[in-house]
Amino acid sequence: MSLTHFDTKGDAHMVDVSDKAVTSRIATAEGHITMAQETFSIISEGRAKKGDVLSVARLAGIMGAKKTPELIPLCHPLPVTKVAVELTLDPDLPGVRIEATVKTTGQTGVEMEALTAVSTAALTVYDMAKAVDKEMQIGGIRVTLKDGGKSGRYEA
Repeated sequence: MSLTHFDTKGDAHMVDVSDKAVTSRIATAEGHITMAQETFSIISEGRAKKGDVLSVARLAGIMGAKKTPELIPLCHPLPVTKVAVELTLDPDLPGVRIEATVKTTGQTGVEMEALTAVSTAALTVYDMAKAVDKEMQIGGIRVTLKDGGKSGRYEA
């Protein structure tokens, strides 16, 4: 197996997907942000000074998915047909678990869009709560599902 974003000379290039079939594609990614118990309480009780942290982070995740080709140099612009971002308060972390699902009908997958949605949502939680907790940590970001296209289905 070889890396697809490099040509025979080793130079980075955008993969030519013009010969690929147009198929329904879906990807899901997950991640989390951990924080101090007091920060978790502020967010869960709706006491953050910047507003509703989870709602803003959900919208940021959706926007992030749509902007992926502007952020990741070799990503194809895709007609994203669905982005769903779920943020769940988890007292065991303490923190927020994030899951994003992205769909398209196209010639390449939407794993990068799902990963960008999770990342952007987590960064937004950090931004909205950093005044009270600069030690928050973002982690566990990974693809958990990918389906559609020639390579078939992947589930973590």
